Amino acid sequence: MSAEVAPSLDASSMLLLIGFGVRTFVPSRGGRVTTLYPVAVSCENPKRGKIPRGQGLDTAKGYCRRHRHPGNAAPARPILGSHMAGTLGTGRAPNDKTDMTEAASANPRYVIMGRPESGYSMKVRAAMFYKGIAHDWTNRCLRNNKLFQAHAKVQLIPLVFQPDGTAVQDSTPILEQLEVDFPKPAIHPADPAVRFLSELFEEYGDEWANKLMFHYRWGYPADQKHRSGTLARGMLEGHPLRLLAPLVAPLIVRRMIPRMAFAGANDNNAPLLIESFKNLVAMLELHLRERPYLFGARPAFGDFGLWGQLYQAYTDPSCGTHLKAKAPAVVAWLERMLEPRAEGEFEALDSLVPTLEPILAREVGPRFLAWDAANHRAWKAAGQKTELEMDGRSYYQKTFKYPAETLSILRKKFEDVQGETKLIELLERTGCLSHLVGGD
Repeated sequence: MSAEVAPSLDASSMLLLIGFGVRTFVPSRGGRVTTLYPVAVSCENPKRGKIPRGQGLDTAKGYCRRHRHPGNAAPARPILGSHMAGTLGTGRAPNDKTDMTEAASANPRYVIMGRPESGYSMKVRAAMFYKGIAHDWTNRCLRNNKLFQAHAKVQLIPLVFQPDGTAVQDSTPILEQLEVDFPKPAIHPADPAVRFLSELFEEYGDEWANKLMFHYRWGYPADQKHRSGTLARGMLEGHPLRLLAPLVAPLIVRRMIPRMAFAGANDNNAPLLIESFKNLVAMLELHLRERPYLFGARPAFGDFGLWGQLYQAYTDPSCGTHLKAKAPAVVAWLERMLEPRAEGEFEALDSLVPTLEPILAREVGPRFLAWDAANHRAWKAAGQKTELEMDGRSYYQKTFKYPAETLSILRKKFEDVQGETKLIELLERTGCLSHLVGGD
């Protein structure tokens, strides 16, 4: 995780390209926190300001390959794997002269400014697809930097323009608000116990699976070369400097390697992260052989969070090779979540437990929640470093406020399910309960 300010993406600062992988925090109104994605910056809240006339997403200077999703109609399918460079599909591009504000009033739509290399951007896109929400996608690139700077309070994606002309950031509350505004089809199971597990897996995906993906993405030469190349080409798409992409790509690698430590992807932690990824994939494979989504026959909140990060891993060489060789059911889920659809109902807790409990017991409790709680304690104590033991081995990384705040939110949600006896027993058996009751 980073605390540096990401400068404007003009020609000179192109060398400081962001890496689309790490979350941290900024405070926001009402005690809520805001997700920061690649290079974090400690600053004010994301501002919900109106888009000025003449600065719409389709102006000549702001336009950078936009793709339409007309409500329930399926958008063009994203390009997978090593071909996933700088665009999502081959959808129809709008008139470059269209003004965003006028277009919104005539045909209300959301616009996601993100990148296919960003798990959080893809998470929002998948949720909008599932809910049949009319939306467009525009790749964040150098050509639309002025538009981005005019509306993003922090240098992170996704930046979502709403039909009323306001712009918001942070994938988790964006999904929560979409659930309020577009309640059908629901992404929260009606069963309180299953809903809480879904919320727990969403947090696990955003905060722990992200570390696993980041370790591989920037820790292995083949992955570094592949991902830095797609980022360089994508950010320079349609720009006069696009021919410099091969020169920019190695500079992205040089910038991102020192930032691995902020995500906990340091040399000391590497064996634990590698083991964690392989454990998760193996257990998910058994779980997903029995159902199309994590909690039954339709996607839940937890699917979107975990999928966002594992899909990124899938599109990188090292993890992609492992997944294709070892986990066909997981791969099928990863591809299914690009265009998720309800195929039935959510399952009851009892039917989920046999294959979900091992993931909670091996990964979520003793690793993710153990680290999350340790980080929370360190933050409260003003500690700069979070240290703990996992399976008798040392794990350490920089302490961050964002996961400390989101753990508090998760614990608050847990208070609402104290009466769910079977859930409490499951969380106690798997080592999750002690980290959720607070007390630190």
